[in-house]
Amino acid sequence: MLKKPRRNSFWLTLALSSPLSKSVKTKIKYLDKQLLRLCGEFSSQLVGVLLLLSFVFLVPLASHAQSRTGCLNCHNDTSMATERNGRQTSLYVDESQLNHSAHKKLVCVACHIGFDPNNVPHKEKIEPVKCVACHKDVRLKHPFHPQMIRAGGKGGTQGLLCKDCHGTHNIESPKTPGSKFYSTNVVTACGECHGDVEETFANSAHGKALGAGVQGAPNCISCHQNPISTLAAGQNAAQLKIAQERLCLSCHLDDPNVRARTAPTAGFIAAYETSVHGAALNNGNGNSANCIDCHGSHEMKKGSDPNSRVYKMNIPRTCAKCHSTIEEKYERSVHGIAVAKGNTDAPACTDCHGEHNILKRNNPNSRVAAKNISAEVCSPCHSSVRLTAKYGIQSDRFQTFADSYHGLAIQAGNVAVANCASCHGSHEIKPSSDSTSSINKANLAGTCGKCHAGSNERFTQGKVHLTLTQKQEPVLYWVATSYIILIIVTIGGMVVHNLLDFVKKSKRRLLIRRGILVQEHVGHRLYLRMSLNERIQHGTLLLSFGTLVLTGFALKFPDAWWVVPIQNISPIVFELRGIVHRIAAVFMVLASIYHIIYILFDPRGRQLFRDLYPKLQDVTDAIRVMKYNLGIAPTKPKLGRFSYVEKSEYWALVWGTVVMSVTGVILWFDNTFLGILTKLWWDVAQSIHYYEAWLATLAIIVWHFYFVIFNPDTYPINLAFWKGTLTEEEMVEEHPLEVEDIKRREMLEELSRSKTPQSSKK
Repeated sequence: MLKKPRRNSFWLTLALSSPLSKSVKTKIKYLDKQLLRLCGEFSSQLVGVLLLLSFVFLVPLASHAQSRTGCLNCHNDTSMATERNGRQTSLYVDESQLNHSAHKKLVCVACHIGFDPNNVPHKEKIEPVKCVACHKDVRLKHPFHPQMIRAGGKGGTQGLLCKDCHGTHNIESPKTPGSKFYSTNVVTACGECHGDVEETFANSAHGKALGAGVQGAPNCISCHQNPISTLAAGQNAAQLKIAQERLCLSCHLDDPNVRARTAPTAGFIAAYETSVHGAALNNGNGNSANCIDCHGSHEMKKGSDPNSRVYKMNIPRTCAKCHSTIEEKYERSVHGIAVAKGNTDAPACTDCHGEHNILKRNNPNSRVAAKNISAEVCSPCHSSVRLTAKYGIQSDRFQTFADSYHGLAIQAGNVAVANCASCHGSHEIKPSSDSTSSINKANLAGTCGKCHAGSNERFTQGKVHLTLTQKQEPVLYWVATSYIILIIVTIGGMVVHNLLDFVKKSKRRLLIRRGILVQEHVGHRLYLRMSLNERIQHGTLLLSFGTLVLTGFALKFPDAWWVVPIQNISPIVFELRGIVHRIAAVFMVLASIYHIIYILFDPRGRQLFRDLYPKLQDVTDAIRVMKYNLGIAPTKPKLGRFSYVEKSEYWALVWGTVVMSVTGVILWFDNTFLGILTKLWWDVAQSIHYYEAWLATLAIIVWHFYFVIFNPDTYPINLAFWKGTLTEEEMVEEHPLEVEDIKRREMLEELSRSKTPQSSKK
């Protein structure tokens, strides 16, 4: 049979229905079972009632001892103290502070655990408060005090306990205005231990902005809540610096409030990532500079502040932390000396290399790349009217360089030729009067010899930066002036001559078209004008001359609309230009040599030369043609095989070929001829070559092209260069004396042939 369940005793029922805690009721149940087993039913009821009364009155007293009031019954005594390590330690708790703290809703034993509050003293050694029991994210929020974190929130190095910063019973939330760690008070709070840093930070741009209440201004926690001050486990120097850089960018690039107040653009700030420093850092080079290396950390100041690391006068010292050898050279330079004296116009490191966007010099986009340094770095100062007037330096240095072969070659894309730094140096620039300067007269041969092997003293006899003024170089001035006058007079005369010729012939053609003037009808016979040999010579001359003109002026005018697309095809186009120019020159010289052989040894060539030889009649013909075109003379003079037009063109070609060949050889073998002729006469050869090219090109366009293309009697083109023949109409119009001479010879030959049979019969 099953046992009948026992009913609860009276005292147990009363206890279970009382407001006692669950843990106390559980203990009463256990005690009731023990009383029943030992004393029986009645005795257990009697003893139970007595025990119940004890629990009713005594248990609340024990519970009261664990409440805040119970604790403060003793700890609100200002004289309450204990001795620890031989010193008196106060145990007084200010209730008013406790009531205003962040922990005001907690009972004391929520933090102070591990002892019996009913024992006085509670325990021989009280366990320190373990803050991380509740504040489990402390490791993420306090990376700047790793010693405290490693102590598990219980203690650690003195001065790095939670209570050392946050206090004990007076802890306030950082979100409460006026609290110790409220955003505006953080610096002062941290300064209790870091007084030297607090003073430095207060004088920084960040500290001043924070003090002025500027939105987005950082305090200590803003930066140091990130692992940026010491290497974390498994972290190297590069990773630490990258973390520091990203922290700076999180405000200066990502925060719109900060970015709007920053003078440089967002692109300027972001350029650091692709700079030589940023790229090296991202590739693991922990020695590469980041934001802090240049701007500082707690002492960061604006660039306009004389105490700033990036203030112009201080930049050389800032860069010297990494580039000490270069900085020593810079200090000895004319620029470094000027900066040391406080001259703000003189360039410091960043004026030449850039700031956030510093690139390697072999990067085509770098300011100090070979192609850019002269135009982008040196020119802005040395072409400045204000600076050149202020310091008495010449303002045409860059322009004269740009007009030289070196400058033109650089504009065309050749980075192997000399730029400003090649001659003057880069960091150790000194005036020419300094005996140690690379441009001192005694050192010029060696400086030029870096590119021009075998340079000697004669190599340097002449001005480097040339301006065609009579005072600076009289010889060059008169060569250039003479050629300019010659070009104006010659080409101007050609233009006037051709314009009159065009008007006269056009009127005549219009009169014929309208039937007012009757054109003389001639036969349809073709006359040999140029043999195949002569056409090949002409074709070689045409191709070589055209190539020389294009490749030559492409060097002189690298920014011309027709040159830029060609140069953009490939970086090697400039080198090809020079090669093609020289090949064309060789072909032209060979064609000229062959022509000399032709006119000396070929019968037709000898006759060609005799017909092209100038005569006094050519002058008379030119005057008579001019009178006819002006309407002074009624008829046009009859011209022979080669008129003054062709003769002047031929002998101009001979003259031009000789001059261009001689000067071209001097320019081609520059190292040799600079040492023989001196730089001055090499420059004279270059000037003659340039102006002769203009004269020849303009003469071909104005004179030759007119008579073979745009001449109304020839338009659209004279085909003698291709077919070798002219029509009888063309011959009668342009070379009537030659037609008469040909027909007279033919008649004589015919008569000779007709007489020969009669004489034989006799």
